[in-house]
Amino acid sequence: MTDMASEEVEVEEVQAVTAASGPRQILVGIDLGTCRTVIMSDQGGKGLVRSVVGYAKDIISRRVVGEAPLFGEEALSKRNFLDLCSPLADGVIREASERDYVAATQLLEHVVALVRQGGDAQVSGIIGVPARASMMNKELLLGIAQKIMSTALVVSEPFMVAYALNKLSDCIVIDIGGGTIDICGMKGELPSAEDQVTIFKAGDYIDERLAAAITRRHPTAQVTKSVACKIKEAHAFVGEPVSPVRVTLRAEGKPAEFDVTRELRMICESIVPDIIEQLEMLIQRFDPEVQETTLQNIVLAGGGSRIKGLDTMIAEHLREYGRVKVTCVDDADYIGAAGALKLARDVPTSQWKHIGVMFGGQ
Repeated sequence: MTDMASEEVEVEEVQAVTAASGPRQILVGIDLGTCRTVIMSDQGGKGLVRSVVGYAKDIISRRVVGEAPLFGEEALSKRNFLDLCSPLADGVIREASERDYVAATQLLEHVVALVRQGGDAQVSGIIGVPARASMMNKELLLGIAQKIMSTALVVSEPFMVAYALNKLSDCIVIDIGGGTIDICGMKGELPSAEDQVTIFKAGDYIDERLAAAITRRHPTAQVTKSVACKIKEAHAFVGEPVSPVRVTLRAEGKPAEFDVTRELRMICESIVPDIIEQLEMLIQRFDPEVQETTLQNIVLAGGGSRIKGLDTMIAEHLREYGRVKVTCVDDADYIGAAGALKLARDVPTSQWKHIGVMFGGQ
């Protein structure tokens, strides 16, 4: 979920390496997220973009923003002139309309262009999708990628995290994004369907419920899903609060301060029972001889790993199983893309077909 990011990474981040004569082949790792899309290349380029595409509303808007679509933070900053489209839902491409398909294609073209070394360079890469994404969703994504890349493979997002950390055995990864929470048990081989779970209560779910909860308690407060998302990204926590969470919102057009501590805690904690239920199920599927080791090797990733106290709360809920250790990744934004790129570099493209669904590289 690369989706509940802290304020300092609100802006799009792009670092591209240019060279006098770039290579003809570029390898990339892409974490295609409901909230953010992240890319890294083997040439050192990387980019992080909000998964939003904006189109000019009318002839007046086009005079201000131009004909071409805008992406990410630039689109959000000019939202008054644009019709905004978020083409990804629950970590996969929406299937509601042709517009979503076109927007998803343009978004992927945009992020690939951030790291492409010249217009004629061929790009091959691995793209992350939710752990239990359907074959139809994978094929839809590959159909879009085929227009932009020479070779592409889709793999599960939590597996990419595990590969980046070199935690390929006796480990469980919990990847909390915007659209989904993906949980994956690593047993020294490619995870099977039984080793992976997708929960459709993640960052977007928290945003929607938080906005509704604040409105119920403070009827005069003007709270949108976007406003709730910013509150979550700045203050999300579970357990006992260290201090009250007070935020400034608009009430009847005027700024006013509101205490949202209770609502924020309640909504953030609402995702915990589902996580625990699925963890308990996955733990029991490990060999009994390694369950103790696995319980001390649980990893939190994705934007949701930044929810304060979540690692401690998960460990507390599992204490009847023995000693539990839950750690958070150091770089929640880029670790998924980093794992995808590492896998792309380690395994020849001719062997990608043994890992997941792909095209090209024959």
